[in-house]
Order: sequence, then C-alpha cells, then structure tokens
Amino acid sequence: MKLFEMAFLISVVFQIPVQAQDQDQGTIRVAVNLVLVDATVKTKDGQIMANLKKDDFEVREDGAVQKIDIFSRDELPLDVALVLDLSDSIGPFLGPLRDASMVALAALKPDDQVALFTFSTEAEMRLALTKDKNKIADQIATFDARGATNINDGIFSAAEYLLKAPPLGRRVIILISDDVGTDAGGQGTRDIVTEAIAADTVLYNLKIPGYNPPGTMLHSAMTPGLVNIHKVMEATGGELFDVKEVGNLSSVFSALIQRIKTRYTLGYYTMANGAEGKPHKLDVRLASSFGKKGKDYVILSKNGYYVH
Repeated sequence: MKLFEMAFLISVVFQIPVQAQDQDQGTIRVAVNLVLVDATVKTKDGQIMANLKKDDFEVREDGAVQKIDIFSRDELPLDVALVLDLSDSIGPFLGPLRDASMVALAALKPDDQVALFTFSTEAEMRLALTKDKNKIADQIATFDARGATNINDGIFSAAEYLLKAPPLGRRVIILISDDVGTDAGGQGTRDIVTEAIAADTVLYNLKIPGYNPPGTMLHSAMTPGLVNIHKVMEATGGELFDVKEVGNLSSVFSALIQRIKTRYTLGYYTMANGAEGKPHKLDVRLASSFGKKGKDYVILSKNGYYVH
C-alpha cells in the first residue's frame, strides 16, 4: 500500500474530512464513513486459519451484508495500551515481565506505538503512546507492587485514553494481571465494554500467575461488581493468553503480539447516519463453503461499533 493511500485510509477510518481536488469545481470535501473490523479466524480445533482472501469473508452490519473495500494484515499502524497489575500478588513477576516486554514489543513495527498504564488500588497512566518500546520495559523495572487489584479502572482508563488520543491506526489493550480482582473501582463491565467499543479497541489478556493466599481469593469472590474480563474480550474480539509458568512468560507474550500483528483487517463504507452514540451490530463470518460459524470455524472480532 502506497504512502498516500495509507494516509487517506487512516483519515477516512476515523471520519476525518479529506481535501480532494476536482478539475471543474476546485477543492471539495469528501465525507466518508469507513468501519474497520479486525478478526482472528480459527478452525474448530483452534488452529489459526492463515492465507484467507477478501472474498472468503462476509461482514454484516445490523444484519445487512456489506461490500468489503479494505482487506489487509498488519498494514495499518498499531496503538497498544499495556495495562499492568501492580497489586501485592504481582511483585515477584515484575523482573521477568520487564525482560519479556523487551522481547515481545520488539516485534512491533517501528511506527507502532505503546502506552503504559498501571493499577493497584487506583489506575494511573505512566507513559503516553510512544514509538520507543524500550521505554516501556525500562519503566516496568522501576515499579513496586502493593495495594488492591482494581482491574475495572485499569481497563477503563486505557480505553478512555485511546478514545481521546489522535486516531492513527488500530487499537489494542493488553491486560497483564493474575485476574484476581479485589476492588471494583468506579466502572462496571457494561461501562467498560461501551468505552472499549467506542474507542474501537480490542482487549487481550496476558494472564500471569500471582501469589494469592486463600484470604485474598475469598475477598475476590465476595467483592461485587468486578469486571467480567471474558465478556469484554468477547465483545471486542480479544483473547486470553494464559501463562502457566513464569518461565514461559516471554514466549506467551511474544505469541500474543504475533497474534495481534496477524489479525485480518476488513473495512467497509457504512451508510449508517444515525445519532452519535447509536450502537450498530457487526457479524463477521466466512463464505458458506467454509461451513457454519461456531461449528466449523471460530471468528474473534468486535460485535458492534458506534457512529461518531
């Protein structure tokens, strides 16, 4: 894809007015609404289906089949928000996580950007989006782990930031946590899903082992309002990458980054012109020759979007 084509594509993705020259009428504005959908496709046995073509896909908006105009893999820039758990149970894993981050993030393209958020009792942005991936790993090495586990606000704050950030490409949130929440924060699952979809971001979960004594597990089980991470991933099209042992942290983290890089990107021009904030349902599937979705293959993609 040529540089001009990429610039134009990014502009229309986020519905930015683009100047175009017409010989008879001079300069005009082009108003287009391009919806992008990232998708991972797996066989029923869980194997990634690579080498699919544009004609193999079908995208439906509110039940109506759309004409796919954009099709690519890892061509658009990528904005990644790392959301790191800094609660008491994570302390022993920060050192290995720094090393794993250096390896995994190095696989991103030079123009891809990464931001860093942390959470314990409260969520905090540590680094804004940057192309210098080493800054992320170096920052992780300086942290101390203490406090509660407020996953809710960690995810929400990252989605809120991405929603407000300049639109430069695809967006992903990577939650790095043992997923044992102990503080529900100020946002529930529904609000988090809404914010993530509005920000056009996908939630991935790098689940790492943590030290959680029985008392912590009981407290987590008794705390109401904790985010349902699975529901957020399902709504946005993300996945869980489970690190069973610390020794596997680097390889699993790298596999997660590779999965993000190799998702299919499908784009179509929508006719939707409803009120801002109106949700529209999305359904991505393969051509009928591949069988039935959910039975013969699985597609992970967001299930909706909002007109901005």
